[in-house]
Amino acid sequence: MRTIITIAGKEFRDGLRNRWVLAITVVLAVLAVGIAYFGAAASGGLGFTSLATTIVSLATLAVVLIPLIALLLAYDAIVGEQESGTLLLLLTYPLSRSTLLLGKFLGHGLILGVAITLGFGIAGVVIAVGAENVNLYQLAVSMVRLIVSSLLLGWVFIAMAYLISVSVAEKARAAGLALIVWFIFVLVFDLALLALLVGSQQGGDWLPYLLLLNPTDCFRLINLTGLEAAQAFSGLTSIARNSAFQPGWLMLILLVWIVVPLSLALLRFRRHSL
Repeated sequence: MRTIITIAGKEFRDGLRNRWVLAITVVLAVLAVGIAYFGAAASGGLGFTSLATTIVSLATLAVVLIPLIALLLAYDAIVGEQESGTLLLLLTYPLSRSTLLLGKFLGHGLILGVAITLGFGIAGVVIAVGAENVNLYQLAVSMVRLIVSSLLLGWVFIAMAYLISVSVAEKARAAGLALIVWFIFVLVFDLALLALLVGSQQGGDWLPYLLLLNPTDCFRLINLTGLEAAQAFSGLTSIARNSAFQPGWLMLILLVWIVVPLSLALLRFRRHSL
């Protein structure tokens, strides 16, 4: 365990030196504050709008941006070391491949976690100070839920990036596969499910469960179904409005989404030939 923490610390320090933490924090904070402040633009004004609308907007930002950031952060974690020739050197030290991979995963997860917490935390403070008649308790609960679910979503895609990284021999191919994964889960899956919903002539009680096959939809459900305002339900997540999905169960499903690709990456890396 101490070795895993040491490797994670090195990855985190590399993230600080490479400005990853600063860049992600600034991007999330600026976009989140901007989206929150211009939330009333649709009605022809400027300023903060209702809490429900603000959370929907922030969740939409997160579901598009965080998976992409996570994939770009970690897609070359293993294949990059292999191409540069440092992977073989690392494995000459007294540490197992599993220890190396888990340490790197923990380090990248910490980079993303700190950036998400600071970025959305700053946005939450700005909303609390600048918005009028905002319920601070509801704001705090909504922002904590957004931050925690964003962390889980980011770690899901870091795990996917690791699975990609141990499965290819070139960084260029890993980058291409990472973009394909982002495209499928963020865009294509919902379009295909929408087509299935439109084409379904009868029944459809099973459709909400298909949302669980996409971690980005689990993320949306966590943040949107907890809001009472009707306008909070948008897109495909509206089909799960009356389902029994609870944020706690959905977060457990996101944990499964982390464990499965990370376990596959561990198995693949143990059999990986250098």
